[in-house]
Amino acid sequence: MTVSLVPFLACFLMITTGVTLLLERSLVRALAGVIVLGNGVNLLIVTAGSSAGGPPILGVTPPARMADPLPQAMVLTAIVITMGMTAFLLAMVHRTWQLTGSDEVQDDTEDRRVRLRSRRGELGDAVRRRVDDYRRLLVRQRAELANLQAEQAERERLQEADLEQRLARVYDELEEWMRQGREQGLSEEELHRRFEEVGLREEARAGDNLARIEELRDEHARRRAAQAAEEKELRRKLRVRQREARRQVRAAIREERERQALAQDPGLEGDD
Repeated sequence: MTVSLVPFLACFLMITTGVTLLLERSLVRALAGVIVLGNGVNLLIVTAGSSAGGPPILGVTPPARMADPLPQAMVLTAIVITMGMTAFLLAMVHRTWQLTGSDEVQDDTEDRRVRLRSRRGELGDAVRRRVDDYRRLLVRQRAELANLQAEQAERERLQEADLEQRLARVYDELEEWMRQGREQGLSEEELHRRFEEVGLREEARAGDNLARIEELRDEHARRRAAQAAEEKELRRKLRVRQREARRQVRAAIREERERQALAQDPGLEGDD
């Protein structure tokens, strides 16, 4: 006996169409999907159940030529069940149209509200983590700024100490020179005269030293300006990072409030 593939292809097409329609939000399409799917399954049962034969009635058809009555009984039962499902879905479509003016199935707002409430704790933890990160960022940046200020103060202190040491050495050398002159029996006038002579000889060298001092002062001023610019840039970056951290925290808090308001909005409740 040769089996035809046409009924099986028809079953596959009907079942596929029915499943596709069942996945739609429209109740009318879902109803059509139930009908088409039921007919496809019934056709598959009849096609795969047994071979063709006579009616399964004793005294009318010999037992050897009778068709299998079980698939036919199953199809009849399935037809009755499909009719009941069709009537039930028609009632649902009619009632939905009366209440909402549409046959589309909406989302379950209560389930959505429960899901949002379950996420409230997670969002609260996320907000707290962002706040903690922001606080740690502030502490770290303030520590960096304090370290820079401490380094600057230490450099200034070292420079002042070095200048004081140099002045002290100059005074010590001058006192030592005056003491040696007195030990040699020189009078005060002679000491002043020699001091003036030494001053005249050292005048040219003093000019060079003054020029060198001016250069050192200019270099120090440039370093101070560069350091001030660096500190200014660091403060600017600090303010930028603080604003960004505050913006992220505010966005997280605003998102949490919106989710909480959405979860507690009584307007989301479905119609009775």
